[in-house]
Amino acid sequence: MKGPKPEPLSLSESERSELQCLVRRHSTAQQFVLRARIILEADADLNNSQIARQLDLTPATVRMWRKRWLALQVVALADLSVAERLSDSPRSGRPSDISAQQVCQIKALACEQPKERPISQWTGREIADEVMARGILKQISPRHAARLLKKGTSSHT
Repeated sequence: MKGPKPEPLSLSESERSELQCLVRRHSTAQQFVLRARIILEADADLNNSQIARQLDLTPATVRMWRKRWLALQVVALADLSVAERLSDSPRSGRPSDISAQQVCQIKALACEQPKERPISQWTGREIADEVMARGILKQISPRHAARLLKKGTSSHT
Protein backbone atom coordinates (compact mmCIF):
# COMPACT_ATOMS: atom_id res chain seq x y z
CA MET A 1 0.00 0.00 0.00
CA LYS A 2 1.41 3.37 -0.98
CA GLY A 3 1.33 6.28 1.38
CA PRO A 4 1.20 9.99 0.65
CA LYS A 5 4.07 11.38 -1.37
CA PRO A 6 6.51 13.22 0.91
CA GLU A 7 6.94 16.93 0.54
CA PRO A 8 9.81 17.62 -1.88
CA LEU A 9 13.03 18.85 -0.37
CA SER A 10 15.40 21.03 -2.35
CA LEU A 11 18.79 22.13 -1.02
CA SER A 12 20.74 25.23 -1.91
CA GLU A 13 24.29 24.65 -3.10
CA SER A 14 25.71 25.89 0.23
CA GLU A 15 23.39 23.62 2.25
CA ARG A 16 24.33 20.62 0.12
CA SER A 17 28.02 21.44 0.43
CA GLU A 18 27.84 21.77 4.23
CA LEU A 19 25.90 18.51 4.56
CA GLN A 20 28.44 16.68 2.41
CA CYS A 21 31.29 18.11 4.50
CA LEU A 22 29.58 16.89 7.69
CA VAL A 23 29.21 13.40 6.22
CA ARG A 24 32.86 13.22 5.12
CA ARG A 25 34.41 14.74 8.26
CA HIS A 26 35.82 12.01 10.50
CA SER A 27 35.11 13.96 13.67
CA THR A 28 31.37 14.39 13.00
CA ALA A 29 29.14 12.54 15.46
CA GLN A 30 27.41 9.62 13.79
CA GLN A 31 23.93 10.90 14.64
CA PHE A 32 24.69 14.05 12.61
CA VAL A 33 26.11 11.99 9.74
CA LEU A 34 22.94 9.89 9.61
CA ARG A 35 20.68 12.94 9.70
CA ALA A 36 22.74 14.65 6.99
CA ARG A 37 22.48 11.53 4.81
CA ILE A 38 18.69 11.54 5.26
CA ILE A 39 18.53 15.14 4.02
CA LEU A 40 20.92 14.50 1.12
CA GLU A 41 18.89 11.47 0.00
CA ALA A 42 15.65 13.45 0.29
CA ASP A 43 17.24 16.11 -1.92
CA ALA A 44 17.96 13.32 -4.46
CA ASP A 45 14.17 12.79 -4.75
CA LEU A 46 14.01 9.54 -2.80
CA ASN A 47 10.85 8.99 -0.78
CA ASN A 48 10.87 8.25 2.95
CA SER A 49 10.55 4.47 2.54
CA GLN A 50 13.43 4.32 0.07
CA ILE A 51 15.66 6.38 2.35
CA ALA A 52 14.65 4.26 5.36
CA ARG A 53 15.56 1.03 3.54
CA GLN A 54 18.83 2.45 2.27
CA LEU A 55 19.95 3.76 5.68
CA ASP A 56 18.36 0.96 7.76
CA LEU A 57 15.99 3.32 9.58
CA THR A 58 12.26 3.49 10.13
CA PRO A 59 10.19 5.59 7.74
CA ALA A 60 8.97 7.55 10.78
CA THR A 61 12.54 8.65 11.58
CA VAL A 62 13.14 9.74 8.00
CA ARG A 63 9.78 11.56 7.92
CA MET A 64 10.57 13.41 11.15
CA TRP A 65 13.95 14.66 9.92
CA ARG A 66 12.56 15.64 6.51
CA LYS A 67 9.76 17.64 8.17
CA ARG A 68 12.16 19.24 10.65
CA TRP A 69 14.57 20.24 7.88
CA LEU A 70 11.75 21.72 5.80
CA ALA A 71 10.45 23.67 8.79
CA LEU A 72 13.90 25.10 9.56
CA GLN A 73 14.87 25.74 5.96
CA VAL A 74 12.99 29.04 5.99
CA VAL A 75 15.57 30.37 8.46
CA ALA A 76 18.68 31.78 6.78
CA LEU A 77 21.91 29.75 7.06
CA ALA A 78 23.55 32.79 8.65
CA ASP A 79 21.03 32.58 11.50
CA LEU A 80 20.85 28.78 11.86
CA SER A 81 23.73 26.61 10.62
CA VAL A 82 23.32 23.19 9.05
CA ALA A 83 24.73 21.55 12.20
CA GLU A 84 22.20 23.42 14.35
CA ARG A 85 19.39 22.27 12.06
CA LEU A 86 20.49 18.66 12.59
CA SER A 87 20.72 18.99 16.38
CA ASP A 88 18.26 17.44 18.78
CA SER A 89 15.36 19.59 19.89
CA PRO A 90 15.52 20.80 23.47
CA ARG A 91 14.09 18.13 25.72
CA SER A 92 11.39 18.76 28.22
CA GLY A 93 11.99 18.01 31.82
CA ARG A 94 12.67 19.58 35.10
CA PRO A 95 15.16 22.46 34.96
CA SER A 96 18.32 22.06 36.96
CA ASP A 97 18.21 23.22 40.57
CA ILE A 98 21.96 23.80 40.48
CA SER A 99 23.03 27.28 39.41
CA ALA A 100 26.05 28.03 37.27
CA GLN A 101 27.69 29.62 40.32
CA GLN A 102 27.22 26.43 42.35
CA VAL A 103 28.68 24.36 39.51
CA CYS A 104 31.71 26.68 39.50
CA GLN A 105 32.09 26.27 43.27
CA ILE A 106 31.94 22.48 42.91
CA LYS A 107 34.58 22.55 40.15
CA ALA A 108 36.80 24.84 42.22
CA LEU A 109 36.44 22.46 45.15
CA ALA A 110 37.44 19.54 42.94
CA CYS A 111 40.62 21.41 41.97
CA GLU A 112 41.68 21.73 45.62
CA GLN A 113 43.81 19.13 47.36
CA PRO A 114 41.71 17.19 49.88
CA LYS A 115 42.96 18.61 53.22
CA GLU A 116 40.69 17.29 55.91
CA ARG A 117 40.33 13.85 54.37
CA PRO A 118 42.80 10.99 54.14
CA ILE A 119 42.49 10.67 50.35
CA SER A 120 44.81 11.48 47.49
CA GLN A 121 42.09 12.47 45.02
CA TRP A 122 38.40 13.24 45.03
CA THR A 123 35.83 10.53 44.38
CA GLY A 124 32.16 11.14 43.63
CA ARG A 125 31.27 10.23 47.22
CA GLU A 126 33.98 12.47 48.72
CA ILE A 127 33.12 15.47 46.56
CA ALA A 128 29.38 15.09 47.27
CA ASP A 129 30.03 14.92 51.03
CA GLU A 130 32.29 17.98 50.90
CA VAL A 131 29.80 19.97 48.76
CA MET A 132 27.09 19.33 51.34
CA ALA A 133 29.45 19.99 54.28
CA ARG A 134 30.42 23.40 52.86
CA GLY A 135 26.79 24.27 52.21
CA ILE A 136 27.18 24.69 48.46
CA LEU A 137 24.16 22.39 48.01
CA LYS A 138 21.79 20.94 50.56
CA GLN A 139 21.83 17.56 48.87
CA ILE A 140 23.63 15.94 45.91
CA SER A 141 24.25 12.33 45.01
CA PRO A 142 27.81 11.09 44.44
CA ARG A 143 26.88 10.15 40.87
CA HIS A 144 25.45 13.58 40.09
CA ALA A 145 28.49 15.32 41.59
CA ALA A 146 30.77 13.20 39.39
CA ARG A 147 28.61 13.94 36.32
CA LEU A 148 28.83 17.69 36.93
CA LEU A 149 32.61 17.49 37.02
CA LYS A 150 32.81 15.23 33.98
CA LYS A 151 30.43 17.28 31.82
CA GLY A 152 32.59 20.34 31.42
CA THR A 153 30.56 23.52 31.04
CA SER A 154 26.93 22.41 31.29
CA SER A 155 25.07 21.91 34.55
CA HIS A 156 22.08 20.15 32.96
CA THR A 157 21.87 16.36 33.17
